[in-house]
Amino acid sequence: MSDDTKTRIHRGPDHSAPYPVSRLAPAFRGTDLAAEVAQAEAMLGGRTGAKLRVIADQIKALQEEARRVLAQARQEQALTRAQCAFKRIPGKTYHLYRKGDGPPFFSMLSPEDWHGAPPHEFLGSYRLEPDYSWTPAEGAARPADTGELVRQLLAIGGLGSGQE
Repeated sequence: MSDDTKTRIHRGPDHSAPYPVSRLAPAFRGTDLAAEVAQAEAMLGGRTGAKLRVIADQIKALQEEARRVLAQARQEQALTRAQCAFKRIPGKTYHLYRKGDGPPFFSMLSPEDWHGAPPHEFLGSYRLEPDYSWTPAEGAARPADTGELVRQLLAIGGLGSGQE
């Protein structure tokens, strides 16, 4: 081995050397490298913190959604357990009443059928859906816009039926 090979371990072009190979190259100082590493770690910490905040917000949103679903399930369970002296038919609207302190019960007669003066406390009107869920009557009259939203999303994605 020559003296030149002993001092230069890097074999390849000078511009790809992992260290300065010329007196004209910028000097590398340990403090500069340490500052660069610290800056990179700070940026990593910031990015990681931002991602974790997004995840935490998503967790909160999912918890709220779970609470809403459970509350809706409790309400639907109470409606399903309400007394009823007739066969419930999906698509029909039934009216919920309570007699004194007794349990709630469904009737086919609306408060209007009683000329606005039902004999028992009126609790609300509900439509029984095909999946045996309950929709408040005021929400049942409103047309669902879900189908239109799905159509628009399919059109945006290029999967529309071509009938636009």
